[in-house]
Amino acid sequence: MNAAAAEPAPREKAIFLDRDGVLNQEIGHYVWRLEEFVILDGVPESLARLKAAGYRLIVVTNQAGIAKGLYTAREVQACHQKLQQACHNAIDAFYFASGHPSVSESLMRKPDSLMLEKAIARFRLDPAQSWIIGDRLRDLQAGAKVGVRGILVGEGEEPRPELYAADLRAATDLILGEKN
Repeated sequence: MNAAAAEPAPREKAIFLDRDGVLNQEIGHYVWRLEEFVILDGVPESLARLKAAGYRLIVVTNQAGIAKGLYTAREVQACHQKLQQACHNAIDAFYFASGHPSVSESLMRKPDSLMLEKAIARFRLDPAQSWIIGDRLRDLQAGAKVGVRGILVGEGEEPRPELYAADLRAATDLILGEKN
């Protein structure tokens, strides 16, 4: 066995993306109806830029409405398919946590990190080269638990950490080291 064969494959880098408020419009309640699932301006272009820079694109989203019986996993998947179509199938994986704290405990649900851990194992990701983009501090907390840097986006009520961007387009500029 030669030395080159024994070396593990290099680890990949990824962008973990929260869904509502980052990729599609936050509407103040659960988003599962296709007609209410509106992809934000600049999302397809930003994902294409990140993909071209060598990042895996992985959506990690809490979907507690499933546990509450408001909608089904199939309806969530239909929204994800709409997003994939709009983004030319750029997204490598979708993970969603269907639990709700009032119904059951779940390590999948952000701010816990099991969705990220599953993707890290599946795609052999290097957390130190990866980012999470979310519109809530719980998104960034999930990333921090596995060593992934975070960028908060949006105009919400969350306190703004050091890395903040108005939207996915601006976060993409930060990650790729580009200035407007």
